[in-house]
Amino acid sequence: MTRRYWNINLEEMIKAGMHLGHKTKKWNPSVVPYISAKRKGRHMSNLTRTARFLSQACDLVFDAARKGKQFLIVGTKKKAVKSVASAAIRARCHYVNKKWLGGMSTNWSTTERRLHTFSNLRAEQKTGRLKRLPKRDAAILKRQLSHLQTYLGGIKYMTRLPDLVIIVDQKDGYKVLRECVILGIPTVCLLDTNFDLDLTDFPIPTNDDSIGSLRFILNKLVSAICEGRSSSITNQ
Repeated sequence: MTRRYWNINLEEMIKAGMHLGHKTKKWNPSVVPYISAKRKGRHMSNLTRTARFLSQACDLVFDAARKGKQFLIVGTKKKAVKSVASAAIRARCHYVNKKWLGGMSTNWSTTERRLHTFSNLRAEQKTGRLKRLPKRDAAILKRQLSHLQTYLGGIKYMTRLPDLVIIVDQKDGYKVLRECVILGIPTVCLLDTNFDLDLTDFPIPTNDDSIGSLRFILNKLVSAICEGRSSSITNQ
């Protein structure tokens, strides 16, 4: 694995609120090595270790991107919706930022059929065919298209299972995390002090309730992915 400099600044991490954990009564024993202190009834994350984990995750996604691997970014909590979409689009990754449909990866054949239907409906809308249908039929298909756009819009060009999944919140992303475990797909997961670090392959201990924290980490990971893709093109 490469060892590159990712400009992870501790002062910026503090400004982003990445050190603020949950209340001390809501915590998971697996995070003990990554807690630095207790303040006003809350655990404080050890940002030096968080920076190290984030740097390792950046190395990981850089190498994967350089090898042409496919990424999926998942973040379905309301405050993460826009950040996940913009980060994924910037790095040309697939993404899910609404509800994760159960079996989306473990029952891939069903997901493929849905994506095929989605593709056909988009084509029919683009050619104007929907406008030529009877109003009732057109209304049904438009509702179906809207539903598919909401839940599959971020993976509409995905033709196979991803090689690596980035999950911005373990609680909301628990279903996808379990599916990745079943399928053996590596995961990078943002984890607060109340979650289990042992469930994911590459954990990043941080405050997952802070939009600043989320954006900071996604920006670093996306920059690494983009640099990896650029390196792949340069070396061809």
